[in-house]
Amino acid sequence: MLNAAVARTGLKDPADGRPLHYTPHDFRRIFITDAVISGLPPHIAQVIAGHKDINTTMGYKAVYPDEAIQAHLAFLARRRTLRPGEEYRVPTDAEWEQFLGHFELRKVATGTCGRAFGTPCAHEHSCLRCSMHWPDPAQRARIAEIRDNLTARIAEAEREGWPGEVEGLKISLAGAKDKLAQIDRRSRNSPINLGLPAAAHPRR
Repeated sequence: MLNAAVARTGLKDPADGRPLHYTPHDFRRIFITDAVISGLPPHIAQVIAGHKDINTTMGYKAVYPDEAIQAHLAFLARRRTLRPGEEYRVPTDAEWEQFLGHFELRKVATGTCGRAFGTPCAHEHSCLRCSMHWPDPAQRARIAEIRDNLTARIAEAEREGWPGEVEGLKISLAGAKDKLAQIDRRSRNSPINLGLPAAAHPRR
């Protein structure tokens, strides 16, 4: 219906003179262009569009980078006028120490917690269950050991007739398997050092 309407208008592409033609994918470009030019941060538009690379998002928008920057600055200025003024005051020493302490508490044995400042732990420190937990590839063996231990505990709970225990352990086991899968996916995408070729010794 849209293409039929465009055809009736007789509009043509100024680049090559061909009649305009729309596809459903064009609406993604229109949406991202409108969102970014209205001040939506490009990295937020990237998440909404589902792009892995922000350069893909920036390629979608039909605005110049300077326009995007100015639109984002205007967006920030509008947001600041709506927020309480005390949020922009200089923090006290105690508040600053509390802020820095938050990042220290994000360090856990199996990786890093991505929990935002001032938010409680939703999983009561059961980190492997949490989507905000970023597993450390160097701790893969530790997480695999936790997975094996959970498997053994589930077998014990099923054998002893503890269904309530089984349910909770299965949630933790699924979390451990997911963290291992995350590490493996990241490892596959990382560069591999093949080393330098050694010079062959001449035959005697």
